Amino acid sequence: MQEGQYADIGGVKLHYHDVGEGPALVLLHGSGPGASGWSNFNRNIETLSGKFRVICPDLPGFGGSDMKPVDAPIPGWWADVMLGLLDHLGIAKAHFLGNSMGGMITLKIALEHPERIDRMVLMAPGGGTAVTSIFPSEGIKTLIGFYDGPGPSIERLRGFIDQFVYDPSAITEELVQERFEAAMNPRIVAQPPMRPGPAGMPEELWRDARLTRLPHEALILWGREDRVLPVDTGFTLMKQIPNARFLVMPRCGHWIQWEKADEFNAIVSEFLSE
Repeated sequence: MQEGQYADIGGVKLHYHDVGEGPALVLLHGSGPGASGWSNFNRNIETLSGKFRVICPDLPGFGGSDMKPVDAPIPGWWADVMLGLLDHLGIAKAHFLGNSMGGMITLKIALEHPERIDRMVLMAPGGGTAVTSIFPSEGIKTLIGFYDGPGPSIERLRGFIDQFVYDPSAITEELVQERFEAAMNPRIVAQPPMRPGPAGMPEELWRDARLTRLPHEALILWGREDRVLPVDTGFTLMKQIPNARFLVMPRCGHWIQWEKADEFNAIVSEFLSE
C-alpha cells in the first residue's frame, strides 16, 4: 500500500493518495465503519492510474484525515473540503467517482460548482430516495448506529460488511480485522462521522430542482442485490439527471468496485475516456 500524502485544507489535515498521470480522477469513498480511500478502492487504483491521475482522499472523519466537526452539514462540508484539495493540487476540473456517501458528495459538488466536474460516476450514491423499498434499510441503520446501543464489536462489523456484498463468503477475516481496527480508532469512536449532529440529517439532494439542469455526462452504477442502498433508490436520480446512464450489475451488492473489480475498472475507464 502506498503511504499517501497530507495537505492542510483550511486547517483540516487531509490524507490522500495521488497516483498516475493523465486527466484527474477523484475517488470518494463511502461512510461505513472503518472506511478509507484505500480500503474502498484498493482493487481499482492501480488499474485506473494507468490512464488517469487518481486522487483518492480519506474523507475527514475517516482513515488518516482529521475529524469532521460535529456541526458540519452533510454532505456540503465534505464537498467544500474536496474542492479545497483540488485547489491545493492546482486542478481546475476533474472527473469524480463517488461510492455511496462519496457519490452524494460528488452530486453536491456538481450542484454547487458544476464547472469543477468533467464526467462523474455515481456508484450506489446517497442523495436519492427509495421508490418501492423499505427505507432506511437495515444496512443504513447499522451504519448510523454502529457506535450506539451495545457499542461497536467485531461481530456487529462482520454482520454489517456481509450486507455490503452479494456473496459474504468472499469476505476475508483479514478484511474484517483491518476495518475493525480502523473503526476503533479512539478519536473516531468518540466522534462518529455519520452520527446526526446539530446540522441535522444528510441533505435530501433528490429534492433539488437543479438536478434537472446538470450538464455532466453521468454513469450511475448499482448492484442489483444492494442491501444498503436498494437499487430503486437511484431511480429518482436517473430520471432527473439529463445525461445519466443507469447500469445495474447482477449478483452484486453495495461494493461494486470490490465484487466486480475487473468489470468495474473496464466500464469506468471506457466511460471516462469517451
